[in-house]
Amino acid sequence: MRRYGPAVLLALVGAAILRVSLFSDLYLRYVQAGLRPYLVVSGAALVLLGVAVAVVTHRADEEPGHGGEDGRAGPGYGEDEGRAGPGYGEDDGRAGTGYGEDEGRAGLGHGGDTGHAGHGHGPGGPRVAWFLTLPALALLLFPPPALGSYSAEREAAQRAARGVGTFPALPSGNPVDLTLGEFGSRAVYDSGRSLQGRTVRLTGFVTRGGDGTWYVTRLLVSCCAADATTAKAEVRGAQAPPVDTWVTVTGTWHPEGGLGSDAAWPPVVDARSVRQVPQPDSPYEKR
Repeated sequence: MRRYGPAVLLALVGAAILRVSLFSDLYLRYVQAGLRPYLVVSGAALVLLGVAVAVVTHRADEEPGHGGEDGRAGPGYGEDEGRAGPGYGEDDGRAGTGYGEDEGRAGLGHGGDTGHAGHGHGPGGPRVAWFLTLPALALLLFPPPALGSYSAEREAAQRAARGVGTFPALPSGNPVDLTLGEFGSRAVYDSGRSLQGRTVRLTGFVTRGGDGTWYVTRLLVSCCAADATTAKAEVRGAQAPPVDTWVTVTGTWHPEGGLGSDAAWPPVVDARSVRQVPQPDSPYEKR
């Protein structure tokens, strides 16, 4: 059975990828939607490769003279009468250099008929190798959650200077739905003050500051969760929900600091309402 370990690992990893990409939208926790076809192809390829490895291994096991799974070595390693093959053992059934025997005595640890192997492994490798299936099985059964407040808080406060300038006009009507990335850019860098007097609606998860402040936060990605950065807005005038709760905040921009200055970040929103919402299928904003 141990010979089939590589095939099982390939199949498990492939099945885990297919589970999150083909049979659900869980892949959106880790990558952008445009990468779904590549995930599906990769998962299918791994499953097919696992099946191919299993077939090749099975055929090899059925070939005449191939070592079995019960610890008996093939031709040249031991005889059924307990006599070691040419140059390997003694007439009394004891293997000279440790290759297999019918009486169960292994010289240097290669298995006999009774399976008493000195090192605890046979033709398929050590049994401990099966523990490698545990991470793959965990990925299949328990997909990791999307990044949350912990990842957002780890990002350094340093932000690259983008330069102050004017932004396109916002759509008419109130409230206007904005991503947290766009809200932050307009609040910090827009010399036209397009947010002035407008009611905005922002959706993200809750994070906390060290001084009791709280933020509505979103992670921005270019490709996948590994390159995520943080966009957030401080919320004033409303009680903070629990950390990592997804909320929609409706309110108005509260100017702080000069354009492009450190004091302007993070931007502030005076909340008129805070409503708890489910986590969206795609929890990240595209950067």
